[in-house]
Amino acid sequence: MAKLLIIDDERGIRNTLREILTDEGHDVEVAENGKTGLEMAQKKAYDLIFSDIKMPEMDGMELLSKIVESRKSKVESGEECNDCPVVMISGHGDIETAVQAIKTGAYDFIEKPIDLNRLLVTTKNALEQKSLKQETTQLRRRVQAQGGQQMVGESPAIARVRDIIDKVAPTEARVMITGPNGSGKEVVARLLHAGSSRASQPMVEVNCAAIPGELIESELFGHMKGSFTGAVKDRAGKFEQADGGTLFLDEIGDMSLAAQTKVLRALQESEITRVGSDKAIKVDVRVIAATNKNLEEEIRQGNFREDLYHRLNVIPIQVPALDDRKEDIPLLVSYFAEQICGEQRIAVKAFDEAAIRALQARSWTGNIRQLRNVVERLIILAGPTITASDVEAYA
Repeated sequence: MAKLLIIDDERGIRNTLREILTDEGHDVEVAENGKTGLEMAQKKAYDLIFSDIKMPEMDGMELLSKIVESRKSKVESGEECNDCPVVMISGHGDIETAVQAIKTGAYDFIEKPIDLNRLLVTTKNALEQKSLKQETTQLRRRVQAQGGQQMVGESPAIARVRDIIDKVAPTEARVMITGPNGSGKEVVARLLHAGSSRASQPMVEVNCAAIPGELIESELFGHMKGSFTGAVKDRAGKFEQADGGTLFLDEIGDMSLAAQTKVLRALQESEITRVGSDKAIKVDVRVIAATNKNLEEEIRQGNFREDLYHRLNVIPIQVPALDDRKEDIPLLVSYFAEQICGEQRIAVKAFDEAAIRALQARSWTGNIRQLRNVVERLIILAGPTITASDVEAYA
């Protein structure tokens, strides 16, 4: 049963529409003017709203604008948003008014006197579109979760990180993600990419700590055949591979000073040069960096370029250690248990309250990564219900 709201200052029209749509199996409420209708729409989540245009106190176009503005504001702030379609009704219909209504954000425009078939078809189509949008959103969330692009937790610390991600992801701003090993910096980077206009383009990850210093320049900028021993063919670097998308420089605090200089130039000029070549190649890349080091201290010790730091640190995001958000452990355990049991193709195992308290009492120097490993070990070694004694024995 869909929840509908009819806003019209003519009692006869309100009652007629309510009777018709109620007979179609919908739950219908009415409002006698735009001001009351807006208050009702802000308090309750409706599936479809019909609004007259010419009304006292607040006309339909102003009402529509306020609904659309509220929707945009919620999306930008990361709040749950009820994307309710609005159908405008007018006894003074003309093409200009209809076009203005659609441009403002209306789903459709119906003229008075209202044609019954048109009303029912519009209602059916609007509700189907809303349902499809909800299904698409849920599917996208499931796909992101399967790809590791999910930040689990409701603590204030993680809520702040999530809020920054929601605000920054759609922009082109460079981001510096800091936090201890295993805290989820890679997840933050993936969420930033997934929420950007570059989401359909590649996200290329580089672990700067895992690449020998003599190879990092070739890895980032590519090389030409014969430029050094082992360069048997031309090769595009990570900057070129990420062209149009996002380049994630993980553990950038371990990058050599020579490579830092070239990265700085690439950011300043939006171009790179392959090792062994003098030809500049234009690249369009959004750079996200991450580190577990204190880069300001690294700058004082001469290990990191201050100018590169300021280029990268446009938006800082500090990912909290698990010990600073232990209230999230129950949610994390539940999430990991479902994920791991699915991978193992076994029934989901439960953790009793004493087991959760035992996990919360521990110190997690390895953060989220360590907790997941412990949950996996407990699922494999313990019985159907995991107890505090299991935690003591296997964690």
